[in-house]
Amino acid sequence: MIRAIDARIGRVPMYRLVLILLAALAAIAVVLSAVGVLFFTPLELLVTGGIAVGLSWLVNRIAAPLLRVTPHDESAFITGLLLFFIMKPGTELGDLAAVAVAATVAAVSKYVLVIRGRHVFNPAAIGAFVATLTGLGVSYWWVGSESLFWFVLVAGGVVVWRVRKVGMAVLFVAAVCAVMIPTLLTNGMAVPSALTTPLLSTAAVFFAAFMLTEPLTLAPRRWQQLVVAVVTGVLFALPYHVGPVYSSPELALLVGNLLAFLVGQRRGVALTTREARRLGGDVHELVFDAAAPVRFRAGQYVELHVPHRTGDRKGVRRTFSVVSAPSDGREVRVAFRVPEPASSAKRALLELVTGDTIRATVVAGDFVLPEDGDRKLALVAAGIGITPFVSQIREERARGRNRDIVLVYAVSDPRDIVYADEFAGIRVLVSSRVEPDTVPDGWRWIGPERVDAETVRRAVPDLAERDVYVSGPPAFVDDLRRRLRPTARRVRTDAFSGY
Repeated sequence: MIRAIDARIGRVPMYRLVLILLAALAAIAVVLSAVGVLFFTPLELLVTGGIAVGLSWLVNRIAAPLLRVTPHDESAFITGLLLFFIMKPGTELGDLAAVAVAATVAAVSKYVLVIRGRHVFNPAAIGAFVATLTGLGVSYWWVGSESLFWFVLVAGGVVVWRVRKVGMAVLFVAAVCAVMIPTLLTNGMAVPSALTTPLLSTAAVFFAAFMLTEPLTLAPRRWQQLVVAVVTGVLFALPYHVGPVYSSPELALLVGNLLAFLVGQRRGVALTTREARRLGGDVHELVFDAAAPVRFRAGQYVELHVPHRTGDRKGVRRTFSVVSAPSDGREVRVAFRVPEPASSAKRALLELVTGDTIRATVVAGDFVLPEDGDRKLALVAAGIGITPFVSQIREERARGRNRDIVLVYAVSDPRDIVYADEFAGIRVLVSSRVEPDTVPDGWRWIGPERVDAETVRRAVPDLAERDVYVSGPPAFVDDLRRRLRPTARRVRTDAFSGY
């Protein structure tokens, strides 16, 4: 059941999913307003939302061509809807002016508050913060209404599940509760009310799901993201002020964004195309020379800024596992599938020729091998999921390590096998619909069955002694993670949200 739901959600592009959920919440809010449940009138909500969304879209449409980039309409609509839930609804001139300023600043910040290709602050948060500083109006975060709570919880749950940030969101809310509940009890609030107020009377759940976990401003490693979640949660709940600047949810998020930026790769790196080649089937590889060292660990992924004229609903950024190893110096290699019909971004990558330059904006991910070189490993890859393992094996060899490693490699067709030479000396168990005509030494065909938890257990009988690493499509990864945890020593997974 969970796998079917996950697969269905996974078919919706991430920007489209967030836009649908926010639009649904906005429609629900208008209905609740019409029946008298919300304090604001339908007219106030519609006018505020119209200005927030309309100006966000319009400024984005004006700014993008000036900077010679393709405008990303869905991103603009999302920013406008976030501001709709943050800013105070109203028809007074001051309220409308504050929303207009917030939307304009948010849209412009996507192009101005960028350091060498990387976003520093969440656009909606910086828009609300600046609008409040002007004194025209204030951020209101009225989405934290008790009448909207269950709707926000369901919609937010879908988002954090899709981006695989449930732990981060929960830890943020826990930090908010840990600060607020003792304070409320000390001030004489009854226990039941004190326990529920942080959830029902603040925008903590909305903040965690739709803003804190936004991938473009996340710290690169999971432990760093969890630290940012705690810091942001404490700042969200604590009352304080520094001169004329008073505590607010958007200020808490901006501080968290800044911390995430400081611990990550704080600059984009120009990548010059050296070679492009087809590896087999629909898998292609690009080899780049980096203008400066790219700091990463084997198994992490890189975000590439891929300008393409036609654009699409995912914007101009794409994430790929790094195939090269840190020991390869400034060589950066990525590989990807190009199914038919190819997306405009994939077509743009295939059109790169020697000497063309793109930019690496973010390096992140926790899919890294344990430092303990004595740990036995079981690697499970489906299709293009083989790429992070190539980087890891290359780095293991460069460091002179000789771990006990077994790889279970699932492909639809033997012709889809790539990087076979990189796994020389590794025990490899191949699953494919038909038996390969030939396999390298040390490889063995284990049959045409779909690779699932039982297949892995049969192929690797000493699983309880191994750390298991799984890479592939999200549904495949989630299913194996859930079913292998009871029998494996440890399970780590690699998956991209598609944001």
